[in-house]
Amino acid sequence: MRNEADFLAEGPRVGIRNFTLEDGEEFIALAAASRALHGPWLFPPTDPEAYATYANRLRTDPARHGFLVCERGDGRIAGFININNVVEGAFLSGALGYGAFAPAAGRGLMSEGLGLVVRHAFTTLGLHRLEANIQPANEASLNLVRRAGFRLEGYSPDFLFLDGAWRDHERWAITKEMTERGAVRGEDAPA
Repeated sequence: MRNEADFLAEGPRVGIRNFTLEDGEEFIALAAASRALHGPWLFPPTDPEAYATYANRLRTDPARHGFLVCERGDGRIAGFININNVVEGAFLSGALGYGAFAPAAGRGLMSEGLGLVVRHAFTTLGLHRLEANIQPANEASLNLVRRAGFRLEGYSPDFLFLDGAWRDHERWAITKEMTERGAVRGEDAPA
């Protein structure tokens, strides 16, 4: 069990914290148990070496920020949310990547966690915009960003090479101004 003092932000049921190398065993086991849930959308690391490379990149690359969404009380990892491709200067933007693990799926924990990450990104990290690129058939992911107040901004054919092919994606985004108008609902989202 991890100490809740490690949380960067907390909601009623979850907190977000940085990745550590010590999380490898739990993360790998959850990723392996969640293959059916993630495929064909997401391929998190499922072996110690791949996890160490992944976690170290999130911890050391200034263009990336990685957050584990953990249940309060017992500290179990519910999922993860990463901000990738952070661009500073006039853009102040990042691209989201995320996944729930099977034991947490459908419980609203990722909705709460996403709300915490969005607020953290717009306050502590000083970003202005977050974007999520989602394959059109990935209903769970689309529902997550809708609940969080993201807006659909477009469609990108052949956007990312995943699972052996170029995949179309919808582009969803949220800005700091949207959150100031109450768009981020995270902890208030339905389970």
